[in-house]
Amino acid sequence: MDRAVRPRIRPATLDDVDGLLAIERVFPTDRLTRRSFRHAVQSAASDLLVAEGADGPIGYALVQRRRNSAAGHLSSIAVKRGAAGRGLGKQLLRAAEAEAKAKGCARLRLEVRADNTAAQRLYHKTGYRRFEVAGDYYEDGEAAWRYEKTLT
Repeated sequence: MDRAVRPRIRPATLDDVDGLLAIERVFPTDRLTRRSFRHAVQSAASDLLVAEGADGPIGYALVQRRRNSAAGHLSSIAVKRGAAGRGLGKQLLRAAEAEAKAKGCARLRLEVRADNTAAQRLYHKTGYRRFEVAGDYYEDGEAAWRYEKTLT
């Protein structure tokens, strides 16, 4: 992906699921399943955004909301191998924040692996604050750092 090219970010469709599953391989554990992606596409309480490259999805962000809650939850964000390191994660994060705010969320929360320093840097740079550490959070026993941002 050329730095000058901004991929189109749009709502996911069922036709994107195979491409999303391919992206999901960037995670060592705790991967979303076909069923999870299909549910996210069809659920009124989820916003699944896709960054579309020339050959299909190259990234995605999944925000989930609960009725009567001011906090949205960024359940997952991922960029395809080979497309990372060029600002796509930040673009997806901004789009997810805008979507959450448009749907009435005043805050966005997320978890990130304690060993994922690249993601932690992104969240710090974009205004998230760590408020908790959850031990033994992921399938492999890794801890999660919990972050929150007020959407203004």
